[in-house]
This record gives sequence, structure tokens and C-alpha cells, in this order.
Amino acid sequence: MQVALVTVGDELLAGDTVNTNASWLADRLAERGVSVRRVLVVPDERDEIVERVRAYSEAYDAVLVTGGLGGTPDDVTMAAVADAFDRDLAVDELALADVEETLEAIAGDYPDLEVDARAEATIPAESRPLINRAGLAPGCVIENVYVLPGIPDEMKTMFEDVEDEFEGDAVSQFLYTEKPEANLVDALTDAGAQFDVTVGCYPDRDAGHNRLKVTGDDPEQVDAATAWLAAEVDADAEPSEDD
Repeated sequence: MQVALVTVGDELLAGDTVNTNASWLADRLAERGVSVRRVLVVPDERDEIVERVRAYSEAYDAVLVTGGLGGTPDDVTMAAVADAFDRDLAVDELALADVEETLEAIAGDYPDLEVDARAEATIPAESRPLINRAGLAPGCVIENVYVLPGIPDEMKTMFEDVEDEFEGDAVSQFLYTEKPEANLVDALTDAGAQFDVTVGCYPDRDAGHNRLKVTGDDPEQVDAATAWLAAEVDADAEPSEDD
């Protein structure tokens, strides 16, 4: 399974907010054997979101979009995703009931809160609502696109409700070696040529080692490539205790 991540927000592009949503989702998806092929940050611009969602929906098995939900003027994600599939926006009754229940539950803590519940519960017509158990604005699933909140706690909670829908065959193994990266080039190239795997090298100068990642869809190929590479570059499955 191959997916793309689209994170929406001017604040991400300006550096005001760190894009932890993308790294968290990529890690969770990798744990499930899913291959993340694209990670893109786009501004709060409706046309830009439409273009990218359309393109990625056609190119990948699934697209996860985070951010831009709610009632402020820069929250344009739902409208853009609806446009990407030529859908109207509509109030979802299940989402509306949940929004109203949440507003009632927090009314005592926020007596001056003014929220248009119907606006909050508006999602692309005929999409599947995703209830926001950690917040207010719902997400949705439309075709192969999953729309999630940008607030990290809300995004994580909502993703956990649908993560069983993401399964892939990719497996990875890691090796650690103190050999300089330049001395690894030939071995890494040969490993990729001999086995049906991809090999990445990630230097960690603070730890004093290079971390090698062997990834493929065939566990036997990954095992064989990892064993060959470990012998070739004197690498171990765990970092040295001296690192």
C-alpha cells in the first residue's frame, strides 16, 4: 500500500509550527507496512489543496490530509477536498449530533463560546464522517482521501480510529556501523543490485555511527540482504554500547 501525506497550513510553511503530524503519521504507517511515497506541505489556499488532493488520489492508494478544519477563515480544507471530487458540502447528521453533544458537555467551562454547530458538522456530501473524540470538528473519508484535524492530539486520536484500514507489505531491518559513510557506497550499491530491497544510510555524528535501513516487500529478501550487508560492512543489529 502506497500513500501520500498532505499537511495543510500557512503556519507550517512559515516555521511557526513544527510539522510533527507528518513524522508521526509516517512512523505509524511504516509500522503497518505502508509505504509513504510523498509528504507535502501546502498553504491554506483552496485551489492548491484541490490540485494536490486530486493528483495524489489518482496516484496513490490513499491520501491523508491534516489541518485546516474548523470555523476560522483559513480553514478551507473541507471545501477544497469537496471541490477535488466535485462534491457539494453538506451537514452530516451523525457529525452534527456529536458536535452538539460536545458543545453541551463543555458549555459550563466555556459559557461565552459561540460555535455554529451546523457549520462545524459540514463535510463533503456522501463522505464518511470521522467523529472527533478529542475535539470538535469532524474529519471525513471521501473516496481514498482521509481528512484529519491539524491539532496533533485530535489527529492522532482520529487516525487510531481508522488505522486498521491501512495495511502494507513493506518490512524493514536496521544495522549500525562505525565505518565512514564514504566507505559504504559500494556495499550499499551492491546490496540494492543483488537483492529486491532498497537501502538507506543515515549518519548520526553525535552517536558516532551510521544507521542502515534495509526495506522490501519480501521478508526473505530483506533478511538475506541484511545478513549480507552486516558481514560486508561489519555492521550490527544494535548500536555499539560505546556510542
